[in-house]
Amino acid sequence: MKYPSLFESMQLGAVEIPNRILMAPLTRSRASEGHIPNDMMAEYYSQRASGGLLIAEATMVMEGNSAFISEPGIYSDDQVEGWKKVTSAVHQAGGRIFLQIWHGGRATHPNLNDGQQPVAPSAIPITNDEIHTPEGKVPYVTPRELSDEEIPGIVEGFRKAAKNAKAAGFDGVEVHGANGYLIDQFLRDGSNKREGAYGGSVENRARFLFEVLGAVTSVWGSDRVGLRLSPLNSYNSMIDSDPIGLSRYLAEKLNNYQLAYLHVMRGDFFQQQEGDVLTPIREIYDGNLVVNMGYTAEEANEAIQNGSFDAVAFGTPFLANPDLPERFAEGAELNEPDQSTFYSPGPEGYTDYPTLEELAVA
Repeated sequence: MKYPSLFESMQLGAVEIPNRILMAPLTRSRASEGHIPNDMMAEYYSQRASGGLLIAEATMVMEGNSAFISEPGIYSDDQVEGWKKVTSAVHQAGGRIFLQIWHGGRATHPNLNDGQQPVAPSAIPITNDEIHTPEGKVPYVTPRELSDEEIPGIVEGFRKAAKNAKAAGFDGVEVHGANGYLIDQFLRDGSNKREGAYGGSVENRARFLFEVLGAVTSVWGSDRVGLRLSPLNSYNSMIDSDPIGLSRYLAEKLNNYQLAYLHVMRGDFFQQQEGDVLTPIREIYDGNLVVNMGYTAEEANEAIQNGSFDAVAFGTPFLANPDLPERFAEGAELNEPDQSTFYSPGPEGYTDYPTLEELAVA
């Protein structure tokens, strides 16, 4: 077997996984009207059940926060029923699946949310991209600054989403604190210019995150909760004056939670910020460290061997290769992902990527 360290079993909190090849959360915009998961999504996830853990795509904790047109939600009974199809299919295929729960904050748009203005820690818009809406690609709008009094309601939204995820049959949840969405907007000083209890110092900027973690772990227990962070990623106009300091602070405070894992993106898609956040996090953080962003099987295997981290979440390789662990084990060639179908409707580029077995028969 190639890359043996990738195929060592391990304990992620309360969940034992058979290998360290995780599927990263990947927005695919295939939910049905009403942001309801469907049979096609159940097929997609069950095809990839050989991964050590599947982390399902960013899923809205509250109505009115759509950022991708057809992403799923977890706030309605119909959505819970839709997700039951997914979790049942994955479990029948022998897999394990967490749901990534998420609030888009300023990365949403009125055109996707019945005219509702986005909310954020500060009234600062995203400026380095545009958003796809039913009316075409348009600029982001300036969000409304949340009042301190509104924040507990959003924390409660995360708690209810965690409760709904449990009802839907997930094995746990991952809190989305990365990539310029609401929690990340509070964490980083480029997007959080507010004063008061939730702004200014790193302790205050992190307050919302830890309130969300408290709410979510009260539902699941910390050993079935993960957290994703991206201290360097400038996606969605994100920046921080001290990403290393932020990383060190969060790593230390997260030791109090005994999470199933901490999931960290190691770099910046747009190369606006540089630095090594993984080394200080590994030095400080006591729990399982999952990493993500551009890893090959060879690099991941070597780094797990030397103790740099514990597991890797693969994104586009898993998107295009439903049998990714088998391909790694055999050193087989990988399917190339078709970027034109990443967010398109229908099964093309979603459930039709061939496995090695299917290629052998063809």
